[in-house]
Amino acid sequence: MPFLHGFRRIVYEYQPLVDAVMSVLGTEGGENQRRQDDEESISRALVELLDRESKSPVFLQGISYSLFRVSDLGLVGAAKLLLRYGADLNFEDPVSYYNPLHIAVLRNKPDMVQMLISHGAEINKRDRIHESSPLDLACEEADKLPCLRVLLDLGADVNAKDKNGKTALLHALASSDGLTVNNVDNIELLLQRGADVNATTHDGETPMSSLIFLVKEALDSSVEDAKEIGRFCTRVARLLISHGADPSCCLNAADGEEWEHSLTYTILENFDLLFPLTALLLQHGASFVCSHHSASFWTGQQLIFTRLAEALREPLDAAELADVLAKAEVLLDLARICSPVVPPLFPRSQLPVLDQASTHQPLLELYSKLEDQESRPLPLRCLCRRLIRRCLQPWPFEEKVNALPLPDRLKDLLLPENCWTNRPGWDRFKPRRSPR
Repeated sequence: MPFLHGFRRIVYEYQPLVDAVMSVLGTEGGENQRRQDDEESISRALVELLDRESKSPVFLQGISYSLFRVSDLGLVGAAKLLLRYGADLNFEDPVSYYNPLHIAVLRNKPDMVQMLISHGAEINKRDRIHESSPLDLACEEADKLPCLRVLLDLGADVNAKDKNGKTALLHALASSDGLTVNNVDNIELLLQRGADVNATTHDGETPMSSLIFLVKEALDSSVEDAKEIGRFCTRVARLLISHGADPSCCLNAADGEEWEHSLTYTILENFDLLFPLTALLLQHGASFVCSHHSASFWTGQQLIFTRLAEALREPLDAAELADVLAKAEVLLDLARICSPVVPPLFPRSQLPVLDQASTHQPLLELYSKLEDQESRPLPLRCLCRRLIRRCLQPWPFEEKVNALPLPDRLKDLLLPENCWTNRPGWDRFKPRRSPR
């Protein structure tokens, strides 16, 4: 077997040379415990060793594996010496199948990454087992941001795909959970450098579908975890939308026949629990209907009323009932101001039916209010808000509005989001009360 053969060659053939190199460098057992000797004396000792061993039949293999080891430790000077003596930049570790550049990224050694690439390391090379490029590895964890920046500065292909069609952006999102892995800065850098927000794998995975998965995870998490995941999802959604992603377009599955619900659909289904993200999408101009199927697939009003009916079936106290109704009204008002497409109100006959008249009454009152709004032209103040906000795009608008020569009360009118930012609980995700 190639694996066993390669491993046996390390142990029995060129491992002694590797051990000698690492000993000169002052390491033990692969740990970076370098002696405090002068750099020049260490370099001289290493040169003497390499000159002495240069006639060995396993010399190139030994120094190539040594290059892998010093790349792991970030010993740039030693790596340069090994390269001068012919160490193979593309040497693959027979256990992990990573090469020196891969391991330098994994150990977050940006100086080593830069040196290896400057000496000819293939910047987009993928390993044979994991199909990971150095860029894929650098984007997956927050602490590897320095390596990610070096790779992009030196020309790594930000939209290169692995055998499954996954780009670095998709790798970054797939590794994120908003809790232990919060790599939003890596995602932001990828987008700034041209990552495709619409990239799709062979299985139909997209950046938006990855975000939807995390949003659903928040609904089934603890209160504290939902809060943290929500903060991460809201930041990532803002980045994706700001770079051209459409949150209201349904997702086409790999077979081309089935369609998965969009991010806008997913959050409107649980708007009271996912309020910060729901408001964010509408502020950014998310459509209130499916961008692909139009109103024939879903409308925002239908989803909000369906969720309201579900919430009213739950044992809510007066404060909780007022809270969920206030959120619904805020979102419906935001849609009128910000959404490019707001469909006609669905027929009254399609209102969800509740068993008790007392719980059904809030739905009827809200529906009647929307009917009244729809029967009349949009008020002048709403038209002005809509027009001015569109002229001030892209969102956020607060600094732009505050710079306008307007009275404060008119500025407040242009920034309806300010009226809810301080309401308790409106700034975070909340999990479901119980699985539905």
